[in-house]
Amino acid sequence: MTYSTLSAAHVQPARMGGTINTYQWSFRGQEFPIVYETRGYGHQVLLLPAFSTVSTRGEMGGLAGYLASEFQVIALDWLGFGDSARPAIAYQPEVYQQLLQSFVQDVCDHPLAVVAAGHAAGYVLQAGAIDAPWSKMVLVAPTWRGPLPTMMGKQQPWFATIRQTVGTPVLGQTLYKLNTLPSFLRFMYRQHVYTNPAMLTPAFIEQKYQITQQPGARFAPAAFVTGGLDPVATREAFLQPLQRLKTPLLVLIGDQSPAASKAEMDALAACANVQSVRLPGSLGLHEEYAAEVAQLTLPFLR
Repeated sequence: MTYSTLSAAHVQPARMGGTINTYQWSFRGQEFPIVYETRGYGHQVLLLPAFSTVSTRGEMGGLAGYLASEFQVIALDWLGFGDSARPAIAYQPEVYQQLLQSFVQDVCDHPLAVVAAGHAAGYVLQAGAIDAPWSKMVLVAPTWRGPLPTMMGKQQPWFATIRQTVGTPVLGQTLYKLNTLPSFLRFMYRQHVYTNPAMLTPAFIEQKYQITQQPGARFAPAAFVTGGLDPVATREAFLQPLQRLKTPLLVLIGDQSPAASKAEMDALAACANVQSVRLPGSLGLHEEYAAEVAQLTLPFLR
């Protein structure tokens, strides 16, 4: 495994105002560039953005600005998202389990603190139960089930058909385009992600829209939306790592989160040895309320 510093001319932009790097990750005989960004000095804190159609490390930028006053923050773009490689591969949990393990082993200090948003929470919990790489864990609006399975209440056989269809050259691109129009992105942000519509400015939505327009952008998000990236299949499996986990854990819950997602957050918060705090916000809590998240995260990490 190798990693190097890149200039902003090669990877645009520096989404957190830090130093851009690339990590060449080997997986099944192929190498994929994984873009990450560092900012600040001190003990390291890994920031993991939520999976979504518009996922980038940039959504952790506000939080990184606060944490970098005391720590060195490292935020990556997951494979298939942001500025990292977006290959047309079979995206599944194993991909991200191995990527997280390799990245932490090759790039980060051991152990290190981690702040994970949304779907990244399930992967962080699993990693913590397996080899305990974390000194402290903060899970922000944690989820484990993708949007379609959450809406339907469970996985459906035809979800795989949707993933395959979105992967086709013509019909797939058309379906993806319809689901990433600026008007649709604004609608989804108002429904599930942000609580203050005034923040959804044309510039904000345009920035999110541009994330969806990169070559290969549709493959990983299609897997996420249809539940193909769900790290577990049940709530019990999501909570099971807590039986072996000894790392201090803080869970931050957005009070305006969708009911089905919030029920899973509440179940996690109710477990023994879990600290939890409720804040204004929804699934985009880590981005919309970065200052409030930082006020709780900094003393916990200290």
